[in-house]
Amino acid sequence: MSEKLLKSKEFCEIVGISYRTFKRWVAEGRIHVVRTPSGRIRIPYSEVERILGGKTGGAGEVRAVIYARVSSSDQRSDLERQIQHLTQYCSAKGYRIIDILSDVASGLKTDRRGLLKLFNYVVNRKVDVVVVTYKDRLTRFGFEYLEHFFRQFGARIEVVFGEEPKDAYQELVEDLIEIVTSFAGKLYGMRSHRKKKLVEGFKKLLEEVEKSE
Repeated sequence: MSEKLLKSKEFCEIVGISYRTFKRWVAEGRIHVVRTPSGRIRIPYSEVERILGGKTGGAGEVRAVIYARVSSSDQRSDLERQIQHLTQYCSAKGYRIIDILSDVASGLKTDRRGLLKLFNYVVNRKVDVVVVTYKDRLTRFGFEYLEHFFRQFGARIEVVFGEEPKDAYQELVEDLIEIVTSFAGKLYGMRSHRKKKLVEGFKKLLEEVEKSE
Protein backbone atom coordinates (compact mmCIF):
# COMPACT_ATOMS: atom_id res chain seq x y z
CA MET A 1 0.00 0.00 0.00
CA SER A 2 1.37 3.43 -0.95
CA GLU A 3 2.26 5.92 1.74
CA LYS A 4 -0.40 8.43 2.78
CA LEU A 5 0.16 11.93 1.41
CA LEU A 6 -0.98 14.98 3.37
CA LYS A 7 -2.13 18.37 2.18
CA SER A 8 -0.06 21.33 3.37
CA LYS A 9 -2.76 22.44 5.82
CA GLU A 10 -3.07 18.94 7.32
CA PHE A 11 0.69 18.71 7.74
CA CYS A 12 0.91 22.12 9.45
CA GLU A 13 -1.90 21.26 11.88
CA ILE A 14 -0.41 17.90 12.90
CA VAL A 15 3.15 19.21 13.28
CA GLY A 16 1.99 22.47 14.88
CA ILE A 17 3.58 25.05 12.58
CA SER A 18 2.25 28.01 10.58
CA TYR A 19 1.93 27.88 6.79
CA ARG A 20 4.63 30.56 6.54
CA THR A 21 7.03 28.31 8.48
CA PHE A 22 6.04 25.40 6.28
CA LYS A 23 6.91 27.31 3.11
CA ARG A 24 10.27 28.34 4.58
CA TRP A 25 11.10 24.76 5.55
CA VAL A 26 10.23 23.57 2.05
CA ALA A 27 12.46 26.25 0.51
CA GLU A 28 15.31 25.26 2.86
CA GLY A 29 14.90 21.59 2.01
CA ARG A 30 13.96 20.65 5.58
CA ILE A 31 10.79 18.90 4.41
CA HIS A 32 10.57 16.35 1.62
CA VAL A 33 7.53 17.05 -0.55
CA VAL A 34 6.10 15.49 -3.69
CA ARG A 35 4.06 17.09 -6.43
CA THR A 36 0.92 15.67 -7.97
CA PRO A 37 0.45 15.61 -11.77
CA SER A 38 -1.53 18.85 -11.39
CA GLY A 39 1.41 20.48 -9.57
CA ARG A 40 -0.03 20.48 -6.05
CA ILE A 41 2.30 19.92 -3.08
CA ARG A 42 1.78 16.85 -0.91
CA ILE A 43 3.81 15.66 2.08
CA PRO A 44 4.51 11.97 2.83
CA TYR A 45 3.23 10.99 6.28
CA SER A 46 6.71 9.72 7.14
CA GLU A 47 7.82 13.38 7.26
CA VAL A 48 5.43 13.93 10.18
CA GLU A 49 6.96 10.98 12.04
CA ARG A 50 10.48 12.24 11.33
CA ILE A 51 9.82 15.78 12.53
CA LEU A 52 7.88 14.77 15.63
CA GLY A 53 10.61 12.39 16.67
CA GLY A 54 9.66 9.08 15.16
CA LYS A 55 7.97 6.17 16.82
CA THR A 56 8.81 4.72 20.19
CA GLY A 57 7.86 1.43 21.76
CA GLY A 58 8.81 -1.36 24.08
CA ALA A 59 9.65 -0.40 27.66
CA GLY A 60 9.26 3.27 26.80
CA GLU A 61 5.69 2.88 25.60
CA VAL A 62 3.51 5.93 26.23
CA ARG A 63 -0.17 5.36 26.99
CA ALA A 64 -2.35 8.13 25.60
CA VAL A 65 -5.97 9.18 25.94
CA ILE A 66 -7.42 11.47 23.31
CA TYR A 67 -9.99 14.00 24.50
CA ALA A 68 -12.12 16.06 22.12
CA ARG A 69 -15.04 18.40 22.78
CA VAL A 70 -17.52 20.66 21.00
CA SER A 71 -20.26 22.74 22.59
CA SER A 72 -23.23 21.72 20.43
CA SER A 73 -24.47 18.82 18.30
CA ASP A 74 -24.26 20.83 15.07
CA GLN A 75 -20.46 20.88 15.50
CA ARG A 76 -20.03 17.11 15.23
CA SER A 77 -17.98 17.46 12.05
CA ASP A 78 -15.47 19.52 14.04
CA LEU A 79 -15.49 16.83 16.74
CA GLU A 80 -14.56 14.24 14.12
CA ARG A 81 -11.77 16.48 12.80
CA GLN A 82 -10.34 16.87 16.29
CA ILE A 83 -10.28 13.11 16.77
CA GLN A 84 -8.71 12.55 13.36
CA HIS A 85 -5.92 15.09 13.96
CA LEU A 86 -5.20 13.78 17.45
CA THR A 87 -5.14 10.17 16.28
CA GLN A 88 -2.62 11.07 13.57
CA TYR A 89 -0.57 13.02 16.09
CA CYS A 90 -0.43 10.10 18.54
CA SER A 91 0.49 7.72 15.72
CA ALA A 92 3.34 9.99 14.65
CA LYS A 93 4.61 10.27 18.22
CA GLY A 94 4.39 6.52 18.74
CA TYR A 95 1.83 6.75 21.54
CA ARG A 96 -0.44 3.79 22.25
CA ILE A 97 -4.00 5.11 22.33
CA ILE A 98 -5.91 3.41 25.12
CA ASP A 99 -9.13 5.38 24.63
CA ILE A 100 -10.73 8.18 22.63
CA LEU A 101 -13.08 10.30 24.74
CA SER A 102 -15.38 13.07 23.58
CA ASP A 103 -18.13 15.33 24.88
CA VAL A 104 -20.78 17.54 23.31
CA ALA A 105 -21.10 20.13 26.07
CA SER A 106 -19.92 23.53 27.27
CA GLY A 107 -16.35 23.83 28.51
CA LEU A 108 -17.84 25.25 31.71
CA LYS A 109 -19.69 22.02 32.50
CA THR A 110 -17.81 19.88 35.02
CA ASP A 111 -19.91 16.70 34.94
CA ARG A 112 -19.18 15.79 31.32
CA ARG A 113 -19.23 12.02 30.85
CA GLY A 114 -16.02 11.88 28.81
CA LEU A 115 -14.19 14.23 31.19
CA LEU A 116 -15.19 12.17 34.25
CA LYS A 117 -13.97 9.00 32.53
CA LEU A 118 -10.70 10.78 31.79
CA PHE A 119 -10.31 11.67 35.47
CA ASN A 120 -10.84 7.99 36.30
CA TYR A 121 -8.00 6.98 33.96
CA VAL A 122 -5.72 9.58 35.53
CA VAL A 123 -6.34 8.80 39.20
CA ASN A 124 -5.92 5.08 38.52
CA ARG A 125 -2.59 5.80 36.76
CA LYS A 126 -3.72 4.18 33.50
CA VAL A 127 -2.58 7.03 31.26
CA ASP A 128 0.74 8.83 30.68
CA VAL A 129 -0.41 11.63 28.40
CA VAL A 130 -3.73 13.32 27.66
CA VAL A 131 -3.84 14.79 24.15
CA VAL A 132 -6.13 17.68 23.16
CA THR A 133 -6.24 20.13 20.26
CA TYR A 134 -6.62 23.31 22.35
CA LYS A 135 -6.61 24.04 26.09
CA ASP A 136 -10.27 25.03 26.15
CA ARG A 137 -11.32 21.59 24.92
CA LEU A 138 -10.62 20.34 28.45
CA THR A 139 -11.85 23.38 30.35
CA ARG A 140 -12.68 26.99 29.64
CA PHE A 141 -11.05 28.13 32.89
CA GLY A 142 -8.54 26.63 35.33
CA PHE A 143 -6.42 24.67 32.85
CA GLU A 144 -3.34 25.08 35.06
CA TYR A 145 -5.17 23.42 37.96
CA LEU A 146 -5.92 20.40 35.79
CA GLU A 147 -2.27 20.22 34.72
CA HIS A 148 -1.17 20.21 38.35
CA PHE A 149 -3.79 17.62 39.31
CA PHE A 150 -2.82 15.27 36.48
CA ARG A 151 0.89 15.54 37.32
CA GLN A 152 0.19 14.19 40.80
CA PHE A 153 -0.75 10.91 39.12
CA GLY A 154 2.09 10.81 36.60
CA ALA A 155 0.09 12.14 33.65
CA ARG A 156 0.77 15.20 31.50
CA ILE A 157 -1.38 17.16 29.05
CA GLU A 158 -0.20 17.80 25.49
CA VAL A 159 -1.91 20.64 23.62
CA VAL A 160 -1.27 20.02 19.93
CA PHE A 161 -2.29 23.26 18.23
CA GLY A 162 -1.50 25.93 20.82
CA GLU A 163 -3.59 29.08 20.38
CA GLU A 164 -7.33 28.75 19.98
CA PRO A 165 -8.59 29.49 16.43
CA LYS A 166 -10.52 32.69 15.71
CA ASP A 167 -13.66 30.74 14.76
CA ALA A 168 -13.97 29.64 18.41
CA TYR A 169 -15.11 33.18 19.30
CA GLN A 170 -18.81 32.29 19.25
CA GLU A 171 -18.33 29.45 21.71
CA LEU A 172 -16.46 31.78 24.06
CA VAL A 173 -19.30 34.31 23.82
CA GLU A 174 -21.85 31.62 24.71
CA ASP A 175 -19.77 30.57 27.72
CA LEU A 176 -19.46 34.17 28.93
CA ILE A 177 -23.22 34.67 28.62
CA GLU A 178 -23.78 31.46 30.58
CA ILE A 179 -21.51 32.74 33.37
CA VAL A 180 -23.21 36.15 33.53
CA THR A 181 -26.67 34.52 33.49
CA SER A 182 -25.70 32.23 36.36
CA PHE A 183 -24.29 35.02 38.53
CA ALA A 184 -27.18 37.37 37.73
CA GLY A 185 -29.62 34.64 38.72
CA LYS A 186 -27.88 34.21 42.06
CA LEU A 187 -27.86 37.97 42.69
CA TYR A 188 -31.40 38.80 41.64
CA GLY A 189 -33.24 35.49 41.22
CA MET A 190 -33.66 33.52 37.98
CA ARG A 191 -36.99 35.21 37.10
CA SER A 192 -36.00 38.70 38.21
CA HIS A 193 -36.43 41.64 35.82
CA ARG A 194 -33.05 43.01 36.92
CA LYS A 195 -31.40 39.70 36.05
CA LYS A 196 -32.93 39.77 32.57
CA LYS A 197 -31.88 43.40 32.10
CA LEU A 198 -28.28 42.65 33.12
CA VAL A 199 -27.98 39.68 30.76
CA GLU A 200 -29.48 41.60 27.84
CA GLY A 201 -27.11 44.50 28.53
CA PHE A 202 -24.14 42.15 28.53
CA LYS A 203 -25.23 40.61 25.22
CA LYS A 204 -25.52 44.08 23.70
CA LEU A 205 -22.04 44.95 24.94
CA LEU A 206 -20.59 41.84 23.31
CA GLU A 207 -22.30 42.70 20.03
CA GLU A 208 -20.78 46.21 20.12
CA VAL A 209 -17.32 44.79 20.84
CA GLU A 210 -17.65 42.37 17.91
CA LYS A 211 -18.72 45.16 15.54
CA SER A 212 -15.78 47.37 16.60
CA GLU A 213 -13.16 44.69 15.78
